[in-house]
Amino acid sequence: MSTAARVLVIEDAEAIGAAVSSALRDAGYQVQVRPDGRDLEGELTRFRPDLVVLDVMLPGRDGFMLLEVIRRTSGAGVVMLTARDGVVDRLRGLDRGADDYVVKPFVLAELVARVSAVLRRLGRTPSTVQIGDLVVDADSAVVLRGGAPVELTATELRLLRYLAAQRGRVVGKTQILTAVWGYEDYDPNLVEVHVSALRRKLEEHGPRLLHTVRGLGYVLRAEDS
Repeated sequence: MSTAARVLVIEDAEAIGAAVSSALRDAGYQVQVRPDGRDLEGELTRFRPDLVVLDVMLPGRDGFMLLEVIRRTSGAGVVMLTARDGVVDRLRGLDRGADDYVVKPFVLAELVARVSAVLRRLGRTPSTVQIGDLVVDADSAVVLRGGAPVELTATELRLLRYLAAQRGRVVGKTQILTAVWGYEDYDPNLVEVHVSALRRKLEEHGPRLLHTVRGLGYVLRAEDS
């Protein structure tokens, strides 16, 4: 059974729901998407989400009504999606128990980062990941290789966190661009340059962990995994 945190996305715009779902799955979470709050009570029991991404403007019961249901029946974190001019909505959501909010239109990388931050605060996801002799502590931004500290730039650290969350899985350049930089329509050489720099720093302290899978992308794994 997977130990990945579970995220329920309630969003009536199909394209947004699909994009959010894809970005969260790429970040290593289990995801369910629903277009409205019908049978939310049953979904909370069946799926048992650790966090709910909740749009404010929904058909039927709106986000505030659903927030009250979540707070009555579940300990899940809640990140609300609100309109750019919805200051009153944001304050109302926070006052009623939302953990955070993201303003539409948003960058997927920001939403994933906020979801991850709420899950860490709630203790629903481990802050430390280990691959072989590599240890990545997301909370303290500490990276160790064979017990020795590895000095990374802020971008290299974001890249390593993403690859560590995807450990053992091959991820493409477009996935990396979206997750780390927040967009996909950009020169993929940007990924190659940062992967090369990150790989060089990691290999100063041990054998190769960051592998290239020709034609597909990159994977972070120990040789014996």
